[in-house]
Amino acid sequence: MDAVQAANSGHPGAPMGMADMAVALWGRHLRHNPTNPAWANRDRFVLSNGHGSMLIYALLHLTGYKLPIGELKNFRQLGSKTAGHPEVGHTPGVETTTGPLGQGLTNAVGMALAEKLLASEFNRDGHAIVDHNTYVFLGDGCLMEGISHEAIALAGAWKLNKLVALYDDNGISIDGQVAPWFIDDTPKRFEACGWNVIRAVDGHDVDAVDQAIAAAKNSADKPTLICCKTSIGKGSPNRANTAKAHGEPLGAEEIKLTREALGWPHAPFAVPKDVYAAWDAKELGKSFEAAWNAQFAAYKAAFPELAKEFTRRMKGELPKQFHQVAVDAVLAAHTKAETVASRKASQIALEAYTAALPELLGGSADLTGSNLTNTQSTPSLRFDLAGNVVKNEAGQGGRHINYGVREFGMAAVMNGVALHGGFIPYGGTFLTFSDYSRNAIRMAALMK
Repeated sequence: MDAVQAANSGHPGAPMGMADMAVALWGRHLRHNPTNPAWANRDRFVLSNGHGSMLIYALLHLTGYKLPIGELKNFRQLGSKTAGHPEVGHTPGVETTTGPLGQGLTNAVGMALAEKLLASEFNRDGHAIVDHNTYVFLGDGCLMEGISHEAIALAGAWKLNKLVALYDDNGISIDGQVAPWFIDDTPKRFEACGWNVIRAVDGHDVDAVDQAIAAAKNSADKPTLICCKTSIGKGSPNRANTAKAHGEPLGAEEIKLTREALGWPHAPFAVPKDVYAAWDAKELGKSFEAAWNAQFAAYKAAFPELAKEFTRRMKGELPKQFHQVAVDAVLAAHTKAETVASRKASQIALEAYTAALPELLGGSADLTGSNLTNTQSTPSLRFDLAGNVVKNEAGQGGRHINYGVREFGMAAVMNGVALHGGFIPYGGTFLTFSDYSRNAIRMAALMK
């Protein structure tokens, strides 16, 4: 309330409505380390309804990330760490830039896919060095965007059981009650796409949300949607459950009334010491990472080459010999000097690069034979009925993804894969169809 009021713009209602959901997830389940936001085996958290950015900024501040109260006071101001929508690489602890609705959900699908493929490739019996969950908060707007259909269909097909989505079902958008234009049966829609759905959870009952998350983490072969019924702007006597709580400051008088209703007598931006003490996650985060470091040390002793390769890929470093591979590929093409279509030239380059780079993860939106995105080193990615990656006789899983006719979803999934780390994704389609992907391509550029 205070930050949005100080900026005189923003969205107070969603953070207020999702606060109890956040308490359950961040307070009881999320494995992260505020002192090292880039820890490889951290859980990923995505705020897909990124207009509610003050929620994640408040959480990052309280749990001990380098986001002092002064940055919250400068919410939405030029140069601050608290932009109107979360921005990766700008604010510590933010995993992806969100704002265009539906794309955060799709990025999360990409992150969960990357986790699953890395686990399949690197984990060994007794050594689960890749073992984390991807959580995403999303709202009605995310589900109205068409890309959400592409995302949830792919997540279900890939059996991403470590993906947990919490749906902020408050029934309000900027134009008001969504019922006249959003009548989807959301639980049935997700179930039809192969998701585990936990229905009718009171989003303001922390224990109920906690139990739902715990159940979701036990899903063996399906991603999970937790439907949390909430009140937007919860606590505000006159603005709760109204569109006014969605996209404008509550106003000084309403904030005063809300403080009284919540029994919160403190001045703007004043956080009691006991709240900081209860939420500080630095020591717990250090213990999470220390335990993993010990686990990785044992893995490194048992599988030194695998450990070396995992470290290289998570750092985003290319193999030492890659420069020569690139030179050789160019020289070979120049020497042969054949006239080929650009898509064939692309495949010739990909043949050389995918053989040298096991982290190259390709794909096409149902145009593999036309775009020529497949190579001898990238068999098709497939999953068995139990959700495991199908491997060949050499123990290698597929590296070419059949996205189906889902150009937008493909591009946003690739963004999530790239943000997760461990893979360099590429995808292909024709120029006119790439217009379907344009917003995700723009987001890729903004996120570098």
